[in-house]
Amino acid sequence: MKFQMLKKKNKEIVVGSNNEGKIKEIKDLLPKYYIITSPKDYGLKSPKENGDTFLKNSLIKAKYYSKKTNKICIADDSGLEIELLNNQPGIYSARWGGKRGDFNLAISKIYKKLSKEDKNWKSKKIKARFICALTIYGLKKNPVQSLGIINGRISKKKIGDKGFGYDPIFIPDNKRLTFGQMSQELKFKNDHRAQAFKKIKKFL
Repeated sequence: MKFQMLKKKNKEIVVGSNNEGKIKEIKDLLPKYYIITSPKDYGLKSPKENGDTFLKNSLIKAKYYSKKTNKICIADDSGLEIELLNNQPGIYSARWGGKRGDFNLAISKIYKKLSKEDKNWKSKKIKARFICALTIYGLKKNPVQSLGIINGRISKKKIGDKGFGYDPIFIPDNKRLTFGQMSQELKFKNDHRAQAFKKIKKFL
């Protein structure tokens, strides 16, 4: 009953991100009765993410945007960890793209670092995992957090123009396609963000 009351009272939810690709994916996961807004609608820039884990950075964003807008906020902090690179880029995944968030630059950086570590890396299985931490802030039960982790490998080259970020170089375990090649429906069946969302959707 408590959740039902929250639904009727709070029909707007802020997706705490300035990444258009991430906003779209979270919007598509959220129940349709919500009015979806983003920091851009309020003229808000991103807060300083100085946490040392995905969960901490997710909480920083969710709390910041919720307090600034006085709305419920759902915020994501996610990234790619590559075993051969000592789990880099990790929580710095977005920052590897520079100030403009250029993921082509970030992907080039990954390939250069892999070649530096092992010039024959393309003939091997380079283990990696995508991690997504989600936080909902502004509910009576405050905050609510979850973690989604998908294991896979790095593709030998960039493949596919769907998705965003590192999607074109990540192949989930037991699949042949990169996230960049998958339809949104197929990606959500294998996706770290969808996995994290399933754990907290009951609160929405």
